[in-house]
Amino acid sequence: MKRLVILGGGESGVGTALLGKVKGYQVFVSDKGKIKEKYKQVLIHNEIEWEDEMHTISKILNADIIMKSPGIPDKIDLIKQIRKQGILVVSEIEFASKFTDATIIGITGSNGKTTTATLAHHILKQELNVGLAGNIGDSFAKQILESDFKNYVLEISSFQLDDVIDFKPNIAVLLNITPDHLDRYDYKFENYIHSKFRIAMNQTKADYLIYDADDEVIVDHLKNNPVQSTLLPFSLKKAIENGAYLDKENIKLTINNSKITMPTSNLTLEGKHNIKNAMAASTVAHLLKIRKQTIRESLENFQGVEHRLEQVLKINKVQYVNDSKATNVNATYYALESMDTPTVWIVGGVDKGNNYEELFPFINEKVKAIICLGVDNEKLMNTFGNMVDVIVETQFMSEAVKIAYKVADAGDAVLLSPACASFDLFENYEDRGRQFKDAVRNL
Repeated sequence: MKRLVILGGGESGVGTALLGKVKGYQVFVSDKGKIKEKYKQVLIHNEIEWEDEMHTISKILNADIIMKSPGIPDKIDLIKQIRKQGILVVSEIEFASKFTDATIIGITGSNGKTTTATLAHHILKQELNVGLAGNIGDSFAKQILESDFKNYVLEISSFQLDDVIDFKPNIAVLLNITPDHLDRYDYKFENYIHSKFRIAMNQTKADYLIYDADDEVIVDHLKNNPVQSTLLPFSLKKAIENGAYLDKENIKLTINNSKITMPTSNLTLEGKHNIKNAMAASTVAHLLKIRKQTIRESLENFQGVEHRLEQVLKINKVQYVNDSKATNVNATYYALESMDTPTVWIVGGVDKGNNYEELFPFINEKVKAIICLGVDNEKLMNTFGNMVDVIVETQFMSEAVKIAYKVADAGDAVLLSPACASFDLFENYEDRGRQFKDAVRNL
């Protein structure tokens, strides 16, 4: 019996444990932190051996295969020991994909993954039997075990791609590549770029790679490192023969002479970046033979994603916007770009080696006050201190919102778009976004 050791007892870890057990592995789950009660109960109920708040090395180094949670970096001693022993390390995506024949749509990129994956799933589910997994929702492994989906839309992070070996999506989507998580890639952008392109490394001519032809990083990398996949680019700037582009106010999409035109005026999502997300999701749907009318209607009734430019409330003619999901500078760039009123900007958290320069034009043009919400705000204070009249710091969401309320005038907006990770003051970006919404409702 092969031994499967799982590091990390979260959604992907427990899902993999369940699938592994059914597929005949001897399974052991080990988490250095505390395993949430709901996951503990699942492990106990299924008689799967586990431990938390520790790693028993002897029970880990005897594994045939190790599934590690995407949150665990390669730098730690335990992983170094495992690799030194030559034990196979995989991500949930790699492990689970071996047990399904479903059509797989893999979506990655520095920004827009969740929106595009959710939108693609929203369109496809109108006509197909399709699951949504990966970095989102129920674990992929668990869905393979419990559902009979013929198709999967997977939102995939670079961390998950780092540990794939044979994984091959039938359709890969690469939305954009901007510096993010550089702390995990030895502060080398090149390493991060290579990681993202792993989504296409096993693809053949029969598979598709949908990508942003306006993204110089992607285009340059493809020039120097060609892939086998059939390419379907999308662009806001130039006409595309096979793929999608913006023609005045219309998205034009062509795949092998089959054409579809969609007016952007009817999209529920705002902002240029969302036109790109819509192009990517529509290309996926068109490849999978979804009716044109269904694609158009789905784009028009899609509700968007929580914590992503989510309009919370209007109080005294001030609009409060929750963009807690903006955990890097590029995401905040899109948020500030889409603001059309003077903005009080709440920013801060765990800095991942951020360079804020690309935001300077927006700060000068749109931002009237900055509220730094983090344990260490020194870099933000130094970077933006001379650019706005009002800049304050706080460690409490309730206080940040109260300050914003005082500073904002009728017709302004208050935008939570942190450009940083949330782990200094919050459990995760969802917790941060919910605390923001609660504080706004309590005004």
